[in-house]
Amino acid sequence: MKSLTKLALLSLCVASGSLLAEVKRYPLPDNSTFPIANAVEVNKLVFESGKVPAPKDPKAAKGSVEFWGNTEEQTLSVLSQIESSLKQKGLGMGDVIKMTVFLVGDPALGGKMDFAGFMKGYTQYFGTKEQPALPARSAVQIAGLVAEGMLVEIEVIAARP
Repeated sequence: MKSLTKLALLSLCVASGSLLAEVKRYPLPDNSTFPIANAVEVNKLVFESGKVPAPKDPKAAKGSVEFWGNTEEQTLSVLSQIESSLKQKGLGMGDVIKMTVFLVGDPALGGKMDFAGFMKGYTQYFGTKEQPALPARSAVQIAGLVAEGMLVEIEVIAARP
């Protein structure tokens, strides 16, 4: 029975053309050799890889708040990168339909995520008069990110109009 169900599903996918979908992969900028795509587009949906903040002050001690910034500053850095990446693909923040936010617990808050700091940055890009389109969104606290002191990573899915 399971193989009959799989065959029916496969037939439906072929008939709808979903298996014939064009997949476009966008490379990371600056000829990076890191083994992920910047984004992948399938059937007018653009899946942006997670973005992390750029250093706020590269001269500060690595891993410090001065180096990366606080949660709000990191959120603004990440959203700016997402906006730029989408713009390169002919899209904007209003095209974002799903967002997943990963927040590391802030040592200054006893290890709890700074959701208020995240929201201060988020609301500069979403729910504004200029850009009222809101994405579906999840925000979760995680144990850590790729570099000490990073507090924010965001990935989005955008829909091409």
